[in-house]
Formats: sequence, structure tokens, C-alpha cells
Amino acid sequence: MTKYLFILPSFLFVVIFMLYPIFYNIIISFQDFTIMNLKGEKPFIGLENYFQVFEDDRFVPALKNTVIYTVSCIFFQLSIGFLLALFFNQKFPFRNFFRSILLLAWMTPLVITGTLFKWLYDVDYGVLNYLLVQMGVMSEPINWLGQQSTALVAIILTNIWIGIPFNMILLLSALQALPNDVYEAAKIDGASRVQSFFKITMPLMKPAILVILVLGIIYTFKVFDIILVMTGGGPVTATQVLPFFGYELAFVNFKFGLSGAVATVILLILTCISLIYLYLIRKEESM
Repeated sequence: MTKYLFILPSFLFVVIFMLYPIFYNIIISFQDFTIMNLKGEKPFIGLENYFQVFEDDRFVPALKNTVIYTVSCIFFQLSIGFLLALFFNQKFPFRNFFRSILLLAWMTPLVITGTLFKWLYDVDYGVLNYLLVQMGVMSEPINWLGQQSTALVAIILTNIWIGIPFNMILLLSALQALPNDVYEAAKIDGASRVQSFFKITMPLMKPAILVILVLGIIYTFKVFDIILVMTGGGPVTATQVLPFFGYELAFVNFKFGLSGAVATVILLILTCISLIYLYLIRKEESM
């Protein structure tokens, strides 16, 4: 009995700060919960909140932007992070120094990073526009965050820059944990470096890549702070994503029931992704 007392603080923390908010959010998603009845009775209305959310003109653009944002960021973060991990896995002078410098992008708070890139993208005095005009790539500055065609692209580029070091350091740790004797045996058998990469490195890295992929999807799918700092969901609905859509319903329109429905939809999507990951892991272990 005494041993269970040691895990009691952790158990209470999970219940109070994780499980209770999730279940409470699901409950209010079935209620007519607005600022008008904040302290009063909240009528049960079934799936009405979900129907209203799905019929809202902002829902489909928000879902579309979220998917585009997540897929684009994960693809480039993982690809570039893997290339950098392969590069820093080699031995060369000041390797650890350059690795630590790259980590600054991930360690910097997102509010600061968002503000910094907002200045870089500025149409009047932004460095990015200045460089592109000077190099002849553009004839005139672009309002990156002020027009619908480029706003989401600018946000995606910003988040790619933020996420590359995270992917790099995790993939580098996985690369350094690979057994050297397998590569030595392959070299003796006459395998080239390209063959060793595709026949040894990639299969051995598959579990680590799956973990990083799922963590990256979950972390990227629930983006909020960088959208709030850089564009506020605009212009129009160009950078509107599901988490920001739920935030506006709760703290701008004060429709907490509708916001709970959006949060529950996000939870269901991420749960499905996690279940797919568990299935792939079990399939990998059974082979």
C-alpha cells in the first residue's frame, strides 16, 4: 500500500489538470453554455453545438488551413531536420557549438519568434522584402501577412524555422544510438554508403521517425500562439485554424459550448492519429 502513495501526487496531477479539463470540455460541448448563463443553469442541447460548428462558414476554411499548415510544416521540418541530423552526425570541428546555436530557434519563446518574423515580413521595412527586391527576385515589396495568398505561407515558413532544431536533435540522438557493428559488417560485404543508408539506417530509424512524426503532428495541429501574434487569424480567414477558431468562439463571441465542440473535434482528430501510431508500432513489433 505504501508504494502507491509515491505515485499519488502524479495521479492527482493528471486527474486534476489533464483528465478533468478534458471531460469538462466534452460535457459543455453538449450544453447551451454562453456568457449569459455563466453562473446559471446550462441546458443540455445534445449535438446542436456540433451541428452549428459544422455549419459555420469559418469551420471548413479553418480545418483546411489546419491540415495544410500541419502537413507542410511536418514534411519540411522532418526532411530538413533529418538532413541536418545526418550532417551533424559526422565528425568535424565545432560540431557541438553549431548544434547548440541551431537549438536557439526552438528554445526562443514563440511570442518572441512570432514578433520577430512579423517584423521580417513587414511590407515597409521588413528585411525579407528588402533582400528579395535587391536581388531582383521581386520588383516591389509583398505584404506577406496582409494578403490572403501569402499569409498562410508566411506562417508555415516561420513554424518550419522553429521546428527544424527539435526534429534535428531527436533524429540525431536516434542516429547516434544505432549500432556501429552493423555498418562495419555491411562495409565488409561491399555495401556502399547509399545502400547502407536505405537498407540499414532507414529501417532502424523507422520507430524513432514514427514517434517524432506523431509528436510533431500533435504539437503542430494545435497551433495557436504564433497565429495570434502574427496575423490574428486574418486576413479574413486566410490563417484561421481550428484552435484559433475555438478561441474566438470562447473569448470573442463568448459561446463556450460551441468552443467546447471545436475542442472536442480537435481531440477526436488527434486521438485517431495516436491510434494509428499505436497500430503501426504494434505492427512493427510483431514483425
